[in-house]
Amino acid sequence: MISSTNKPLIAHVLFRLSTGGLENGLVNLINTLPDGKYRHVVVCMTHYTDFRNRINSDEVQVYCLNKKPGQDLAVYLRLWRLLRKIKPDILHTRNLSALEAQLPGLLAGVKCRIHGEHGRDIDDVDGTNWRYVLLRRCFRPLVQRYMPMSKDLEDWLVKQIKVPVAKISQVYNGVDIKRFKVNEAKPLSLLPMEFRAPERLLIGTVGRLDPVKDQLTLVQAFIYLVKNHAELSSNVRLVIVGDGMLLSALQTLVRDADIEHLVWFAGERHDVADIMQTLDLFVLPSINEGISNTILEAMASALPVIATKVGGNPELVLEGETGYLVPKQDPIAMASAFKRYLLQPELLTLQGQAGRSRVVSTFSLSRMMADYMAIYDKLLAKRHEF
Repeated sequence: MISSTNKPLIAHVLFRLSTGGLENGLVNLINTLPDGKYRHVVVCMTHYTDFRNRINSDEVQVYCLNKKPGQDLAVYLRLWRLLRKIKPDILHTRNLSALEAQLPGLLAGVKCRIHGEHGRDIDDVDGTNWRYVLLRRCFRPLVQRYMPMSKDLEDWLVKQIKVPVAKISQVYNGVDIKRFKVNEAKPLSLLPMEFRAPERLLIGTVGRLDPVKDQLTLVQAFIYLVKNHAELSSNVRLVIVGDGMLLSALQTLVRDADIEHLVWFAGERHDVADIMQTLDLFVLPSINEGISNTILEAMASALPVIATKVGGNPELVLEGETGYLVPKQDPIAMASAFKRYLLQPELLTLQGQAGRSRVVSTFSLSRMMADYMAIYDKLLAKRHEF
């Protein structure tokens, strides 16, 4: 076995370590890579929450740089000093909010520098904000390897950011198919009493309640369904798992429509794998996505998926086979997709099983781990050339 001091050290830099798809993917990666292969540290440009406890190894240190809102140039001096101290072999930054860490990495002498693109925020949904584009282009020479999470993001890097194809390695997220699975009996005790009737269709979503995730369209679609198809309202319920800035607006929308008895706001949960097993249908109403961990988790749980036709979603959801794709911010189209499952309940099982098979064959954690290891090892083997 390689001694701990000889194992390459990877410094993972991100804006904040808290609940989210990017963060979930990072934790899954650290927990899955072989213990004897690499060492890891996580560097938060701002801070972390108790989500940090999902990292299994006590040996993984998490540093906070406590970046102030707006311009805080001193944070990059702190990062440079930290990198000089810990001497990582690989610097792996993620998304625009951590991209500028590439410069302190270069100045600190880190030879292998990777940047991952996991998706975009509400203020730059299509990736064309000229300031952000210019910033990304300015930092392009510092990055040895780009890792977009979807073919859509890879195409954007080539066409918009002008990254050479040779510098890109597209890698899909993976899902723990042992944790997210199908049980013979649903854990109905997790649900409110009025949601437990087995004949009811439980529609659900999981994620931070944020404008880019657009749960408002989901609730509007649900309202349209039950108001325009009253005969169906007794057989359908909506489960919203997560917390965030949209919570109050969503609750107001539900209250004004007088459907509080049909919607359960479950809050942020640590038993998402179990909650998935209570659902019949999963929905992701996002305005933009990279490669959604929650879609993969839903598919691994044998749930058909309704998702917006944006970003990497079409790379996961096969139209009519594992679910349906609908236009973004179109509640009527989404409601129509809901109705299809109510009228053809056999689709729930057929598409759910197809989704599970697709995840097992293409989106497992073992496949993701192998892809990351191949990239890390290739860069480490060439570091003397940088």
